[in-house]
Amino acid sequence: MNILRTHHVAVICSVYEQSKRFYTEVLGLEVVAEVFRAERNSYKLDLRLPDGTQVELFSFPDPPKRLSYPEACGLRHLAFEVADIDEAVAELTKKGVAVEPVRVDEFTGKRFTFLADPDGLPLELYEQ
Repeated sequence: MNILRTHHVAVICSVYEQSKRFYTEVLGLEVVAEVFRAERNSYKLDLRLPDGTQVELFSFPDPPKRLSYPEACGLRHLAFEVADIDEAVAELTKKGVAVEPVRVDEFTGKRFTFLADPDGLPLELYEQ
C-alpha cells in the first residue's frame, strides 16, 4: 500500500447553517459541492483547502453528542496548517472566535493554538 496523503475529513454538525458559515466564512474553506439528501434528511457539503484536502460537513437529524472533554478515545482534533499564526489568531479574534493562547510544540519548536467549531470540535492551527 502506498498512502499518498489525507483526502478528506468528515464532520457531523448539529446546526448545519451555523457550521456551514463557520467553515466557509470564518475559516475560508472553498465550497466544492453541496447536496441535500432527502432520504436521509441530511446535507453534505464538500469543502476544499488550498492543497486539495477536503472537509465533508454532514448534517443529520438529532446526532448524538460526542465527548471532547475530558479527552475520549478516537479522533482528538483536526489541525490546519497556517503560514502566520499571529495573523490567523488576529483574524479569528476579529470575527468573534475564541482562540486559546499560542503555545510552542516542545518537540518541533513550531507555534500552535486551539479553537472550537460551533459544536465544540477541537481545531488546531499549526504554524508552517
